[in-house]
Amino acid sequence: MSLFDPRIEKHLISDQGEVVIDEVHKHWAAVVSATLELFGGIVLLLLVFFVPPKAWWVPVLVGGAVVLHAAWRILERRMDVFVITNMRVFRVHGILSQSIATMPLARILDISVHKPVIGRIFGYGHFVFESAAQEQGLREIRYVGDPDGRGNTIQRVIQQSGLRGFAGQRSFAHDVAVPQLPPGPPPPLPPDPTAARPAPPSPDPDAATAGVGWDWLAVAQRREQERLAQLRCDPEPETPPVFDPDRTSTAPLDLPR
Repeated sequence: MSLFDPRIEKHLISDQGEVVIDEVHKHWAAVVSATLELFGGIVLLLLVFFVPPKAWWVPVLVGGAVVLHAAWRILERRMDVFVITNMRVFRVHGILSQSIATMPLARILDISVHKPVIGRIFGYGHFVFESAAQEQGLREIRYVGDPDGRGNTIQRVIQQSGLRGFAGQRSFAHDVAVPQLPPGPPPPLPPDPTAARPAPPSPDPDAATAGVGWDWLAVAQRREQERLAQLRCDPEPETPPVFDPDRTSTAPLDLPR
């Protein structure tokens, strides 16, 4: 029966520490209709003893087809397994050709549990995953036994993996106000263009005339003579008094006659 065994362990990422938390098979209510169909096929096969000998193949053909179809349905329910691990959830289904649909825990946005009236009586329900896996076979998982307990298991695994805690930390970080630093000193104001500016230093007359024509040579010679006079300790030449018309005597001159 290895051909009809889902063999969940071969789909686990063992080197990354993935372990099975819960392995969910279909509730027995999922095979009620197939079981009734199987009994109906058996009854049709038993009709072979009550029909004319020439028509024995009719109940055998019809009953055999019904029995095979019912057995296929029961085996299909048996091969449909929903697995919850510490890293993801995945579903394995199919008899001859096998299909695998997987979804990380981080992509599970919400889980809805639908329990019909008969499901509440016999203890089963249907899972509806609100995520981006609608086209991967994980949109709806039907006939899940103990749906409340399985739903709590998934929520517990998500909480223990830290996904909800990380989302809570992010939301808390967004809600906490960032403390404001005290304002620093205001920037310096630009200089006033109308303010009085300091007067530039008066230019040296010698330096001003030194570079004009040959005047720089006369200035150099005069400075050299002044330096030699200081070294020889020569007396400074007397400068003639400046004529002051206010100090000139206005007495009459006594001219010879």
